Parts: sequence; C-alpha cells; structure tokens
Amino acid sequence: MRKFLRFLITLVGAAALAAGLGTLVPRPLWPSAMAAGEGTRHILVLRNPIHTDIAIPVEDGVRRRFGFLADAGLPIDAAAARYLVFGWGGRAFYLETPTWSELKAVPVFEALTLDASVMHVDVAGAIAEPHPDVAGFDIDEAHFSALLDYIQSSFQQGSNGPMVIDNAGYSSFDRFYEANGHFNALVGCNTWTAAALRAAGLRTGWWNPLPVSLGWSMRLYN
Repeated sequence: MRKFLRFLITLVGAAALAAGLGTLVPRPLWPSAMAAGEGTRHILVLRNPIHTDIAIPVEDGVRRRFGFLADAGLPIDAAAARYLVFGWGGRAFYLETPTWSELKAVPVFEALTLDASVMHVDVAGAIAEPHPDVAGFDIDEAHFSALLDYIQSSFQQGSNGPMVIDNAGYSSFDRFYEANGHFNALVGCNTWTAAALRAAGLRTGWWNPLPVSLGWSMRLYN
C-alpha cells in the first residue's frame, strides 16, 4: 500500500512538474518576426473549463477556402455569420457528450487513453470582447494564411474532400468531420489549439493540455 501511495504521489508530482514547465517554457523559444501589415487579422481563442476553440472572422476568402461547410448545410453565407469556430477533439467524447449532464464513463475513458479524432465547426454571430473566456490576438496576413492551412490540414480527406459525419451535431449551426490524428490525455484539444496558434506566429507554452495553462502561457509570451 505504501509503495502504491509513493508511486501515486510521484506520478502526480511528475504531472504537475510537466504541466508547470509546459506553461513556463515558451514554444518557440524566440518570437516569430511579423510581416508588414502587422495586426491586420484578428482571431479569437474561446475556452471552457476543459476545451478551447479558435474563432476565425468570416469573410470572402475564408468562405471560399471552407466552401465545403456550405455543402454540408452550414450557413456560412448568412448575414448574421461573424465567425467560424474550429475545434479538434476526441470522437467518442465530442459526439456523445453534447452537454455535461450527458457525460458517460466510456467516452471519458477513451479520451484519457486513445481515441479517433474529429473536427467540430460552428457558425457563430458576434462574440463579445473583452470576456474572461475569450482572448483576441492580432496577426499578419502571412500568419493568418498559415493558420488557415493548419486548420484545413486537420480535416481528413475522402474522395470528395473533407468527410462530414452524418447525423452528428448539436444544432443546425454546427457539423462534425473526420479528422487527422488520434486523441489522448497528452495530445488533446488544447494541444491542437496551441499548435494552431504557433502556426499563426504566436507563442504558447511547450505543452498545454488544459485551457488554463494555455491561457497563462499566451498571456506571458504574446
């Protein structure tokens, strides 16, 4: 019993140390150079207690790049559409947990071990700033394009392009798609968001498995 307790304490301590270092050590170590026209594109990071998304302003170039969303019935051309909200996550947890009251043991277990991944896309109206759960960042045109490339590359491609998952979604304003990569406790939704932000020329912590650690590192280094 004592050996088990020592092992458990060591494991918790190692996880805490890794999370702390993952927040405090920046990635990349040095800031990226901004191109001319710095700050012409404004993006948002949205968070809840366990998950983060990236919100991209809707404009003609974004609509063209993600035109497959309209093919799946998402109203990206609607006058009220202001943002496309992208998130990557575990298939079982994402699809089977539309609300916290519907939390089940099996999706949680798969999320902590190994699960297939999906992309979730939502069409949103105006998003209030400032807000405790919203962080805004200004990036240049070149890094904005790189961010869109990263998001687009996360969609798994079929013979006809990104593969929408039938009968999956929380409302008429969102869809799920098959994604590249596998989800687990170490490589999850927030590490995907962090990688996307690095593609956008921003700095994150070296490893940010939780929204709170990602938020702290973003405030430290951007």
